[in-house]
Amino acid sequence: MELKDRIIVITGAASGIGRAMALRFAQESAKKIVCADLDLAGAEATAEQIDGIARAVNVGVEAEVEALIDHVETEVGPIDLFCSNAGISIAGGVEVPTDEWQRIWDINVMAHVWAARCLVPRMTARGGGYLLNTSSAAGLLNQVGSAPYGVTKHAAVGLAEWLAMTYGDDGIKVSVLCPQAVRTEMTRGHEDHVAAIDGMMEPEPVAEACVQTIREENFLVLPHAEVLGYMRKKTENYDRWIGGMRKLNRRFGGFTD
Repeated sequence: MELKDRIIVITGAASGIGRAMALRFAQESAKKIVCADLDLAGAEATAEQIDGIARAVNVGVEAEVEALIDHVETEVGPIDLFCSNAGISIAGGVEVPTDEWQRIWDINVMAHVWAARCLVPRMTARGGGYLLNTSSAAGLLNQVGSAPYGVTKHAAVGLAEWLAMTYGDDGIKVSVLCPQAVRTEMTRGHEDHVAAIDGMMEPEPVAEACVQTIREENFLVLPHAEVLGYMRKKTENYDRWIGGMRKLNRRFGGFTD
């Protein structure tokens, strides 16, 4: 899919990957880009640079995701590409309090569910559409030091797979973004953490990878080429891979937010 003349919504657009997506997609002459974020001022700053539209949204609340989509479809036009990009990280393991598990689950997983629930029927009725869901390399591999992050990002990948295989015949295209460490507010102060073992990428190359993947309509967006090799090693010998992850855990497992 080409982005020219498309109506695009990006959550988490105030900074980081979401902001980079908005700026890069604008270079492709998108018709209109809606920059949504909990940080409305940040979303407005992004939108101002591209003659876009800013909207406040808490993607961890179903009604707010629905309201965002309803507003855009009513006031702007049919959404061609919805980038469910906002996410959070919580350090720790099974001891993380249940309310924090629920919070990260709602933001990192259910926000994708709610967007698809609202948009897929509309997109199907008009012949198709595109969903770009941001997960992480942690969704393909895992996350040393953060069970909530690793688990929710795995779930995000699983949901994207399910959407692709279930609605592909209805014209719904799905891609899932799975980078390693990217220089964003989430990674600030953690430049020496395990996710940055292959280097810290700037948001702009991640956005470029999204453009190219959407153009080719491929499923996986892998800005870090190393991730594909890690995936292959994981599936070739799961026990050996877990052994390697245990080594990383001994080195980096004490990571905290």
